[in-house]
Amino acid sequence: MSMSEVDKVRLSAASAIERSRERRRPIGTKSVALRRQHLYKKLGRVLIAGGIVLIGAAVFGALIQPLGFTGLLALFILVIGVAVLFGRSPFPEPRQADLPKTDLKQLAGRTEIWLEAQRPALPAPARQLVDGIGVQLDLLAPQLQTLDAASPAAANIRKLVGEDLPELVAGYQRIPAGLRTEAHAGRTPDETLVGGLKMLESEIGNAARSLAAGELDKLATRERYLQLKYQGLEGEDAA
Repeated sequence: MSMSEVDKVRLSAASAIERSRERRRPIGTKSVALRRQHLYKKLGRVLIAGGIVLIGAAVFGALIQPLGFTGLLALFILVIGVAVLFGRSPFPEPRQADLPKTDLKQLAGRTEIWLEAQRPALPAPARQLVDGIGVQLDLLAPQLQTLDAASPAAANIRKLVGEDLPELVAGYQRIPAGLRTEAHAGRTPDETLVGGLKMLESEIGNAARSLAAGELDKLATRERYLQLKYQGLEGEDAA
């Protein structure tokens, strides 16, 4: 094998490792929280099922007959089988078609997970913007916990985060890789993707700040009410 072939193999391996790292790296805290929640539920199912097996074995050994060595070995194998059965369920990766219908409270986290899976196939400038979008989604997520799902604001956010953003990325990926750097109508697909992601990052950030501004206004109104209520009472008492 020539040196050039060795270099190609080394570069290919390094590229594969880098893609693997990119795929594993989260872009926000909400995707991590959803994966952790799934893990805890899975562990809970394993513990409950294992506990039922052990209790059943204890009752059998106490009331019917002792398990003995063979019974204990069978119990050990059964517990391992139960752990594998209930612990093997993988995290349900969201599909693009699922995002517009996602529960509003989980929309930010599940969109982050979907973007994390697409990120390795994007050009470097777009990957950086996807990281920034993850930050904006983290800012937006707390507002979605209390937002009325039937409100116009919720519909706008669902379209922005669940439809427009995924469709931009998916539309880019549908273009053959060899054509993504060729100009079309004055811009390359890479440039169009980057421009669209910049706009969406800004819009998601604006949506988060707009919702937060409403809560800030409510807090300020509450403060003024308390001032009038209690400071006014103090003034009356002093008089």
